Amino acid sequence: MASTSLPYPSLQLQTPTQRSSNLPSRPFSRRLSLRPVSASVSGSPSDRLDYFYNQGRDEFFKSRIQKHRSTVYRVNMPPGPFISHNPNVIVLLDGKSFPVLFDVTMVEKRDLFTGTYMSSVELTGGYRVLSYLDPSEPNHGKLKKLMFFLLKSSRDRVIPEFHTSFTELFEKLESELASKGKGSFVEANDQAAFNFLARSLYGVNPAETQLGQDGPKLVSKWVLFQLGPLLVIGLPKLVEELLIHTFPLPPVLVKKGLSETLRFLLQFIDHRPRRSRENRSLTRRGLPQSLIRDLLQFLWGNENSLPKHDQVDREIRCQTPHTRLAEEIRTAVKSNGGKVTMAAMEQMPLTKSVVYEALRIEPPVPLQYGRAKRDMVIESHDSAFEVKEGEMLFGFQPFATKDPKIFDRPEEFVPDRFVCEEGESMLKHVLWSNGPETESPTVGNKQCAGKDFVVLVSRLLLVELFLRYDSFEIEVGRSALGASVTVTSLKRASF
Repeated sequence: MASTSLPYPSLQLQTPTQRSSNLPSRPFSRRLSLRPVSASVSGSPSDRLDYFYNQGRDEFFKSRIQKHRSTVYRVNMPPGPFISHNPNVIVLLDGKSFPVLFDVTMVEKRDLFTGTYMSSVELTGGYRVLSYLDPSEPNHGKLKKLMFFLLKSSRDRVIPEFHTSFTELFEKLESELASKGKGSFVEANDQAAFNFLARSLYGVNPAETQLGQDGPKLVSKWVLFQLGPLLVIGLPKLVEELLIHTFPLPPVLVKKGLSETLRFLLQFIDHRPRRSRENRSLTRRGLPQSLIRDLLQFLWGNENSLPKHDQVDREIRCQTPHTRLAEEIRTAVKSNGGKVTMAAMEQMPLTKSVVYEALRIEPPVPLQYGRAKRDMVIESHDSAFEVKEGEMLFGFQPFATKDPKIFDRPEEFVPDRFVCEEGESMLKHVLWSNGPETESPTVGNKQCAGKDFVVLVSRLLLVELFLRYDSFEIEVGRSALGASVTVTSLKRASF
């Protein structure tokens, strides 16, 4: 990726005596003092070591909030040299400043999905795929429309294929519990998620293709090569720094797996109806690569977010007995003829709230970036800051969605937080989809095309789980690509 060569900011910036007339900016509250953005740019290698090892991600940001007494400041973001030429960003860590990252009239999103570096296009067949496109680029609208068409044309398969795939998951876990006394949820979930997405979205059963059962392994390997510079995978520090944080991994090492996945998707594409000459041309040239990216990214999203619903369930066990969820789900299904339908799911407000709360606490894609299109003023809760055209903005979403000036008990998992009218009014502060939950993805914004699909699938996971079981016990750890979840007990439904 071609980086803009921006100089490191001076640490001696002076507060302007008046607001510049050429700052169109977001609405500016005159009661807020205009101050310079504090800097913490002592050296990107040092920042990188703090971020990954010495402090860890959350403490890295918290300590600098305390140092600068501000939720808006400058810092070097990993990976830094030699992968990123300019790691300097302006950090936004509160719920008021963060949403500027969604305003495509104020920020550009071109080639910023992974932040201050862009992974090699060799990993996506030589194409800049949808995640890296700015809405101003023609292919962004075309590809996003095709994503919408894919989701819409698959809607009748989602619920039955989810039931089939996750019944297989539960049967595998029950077998492992019977033989070993525990079962890996992540391993079983990876396979179930891949099978479900292929069957529901693409109308293909991976087991009946050359891909077989290898899909999840290819996903994990592909993700490592895309996001390795941002991950800690458990190797010795020096080895990890040299292997994945200093130089990009060579794409040739995953070329075979990428080719296998492309052939798998081409089998689907060649048999799906195409609506226009333009879409037909785009499909044959660029859509396979975008579908690969979006399929694999969504699979990783499942791996990174669905297990985290179970991670959060440690807290649900303490605050909301599983019985409440089981009663709500089973009552709604029973009142709808014993079938899981959209009508039945709309009668499960607690289930929906639990999903939203999980996405608030642990958003699956926590890092967002944008480059200022022009000079602007950004407001936090207590100050305003000048940002110059071309500067990189970065937001760590878990801090924005756990902002104590917006949410009561922000660090606490509150299962019924979004129940009733008052709770639903707070959904505008749930931002996991690269936009507020109260808004919808369009071809003109960068909100996730599968926003509603992800929420539906997350709700279906709870529905299938509590139709089958009264309760469960899990052990939760960490892994490079998400949570490590081991199931130690499953109590079958008794009512």
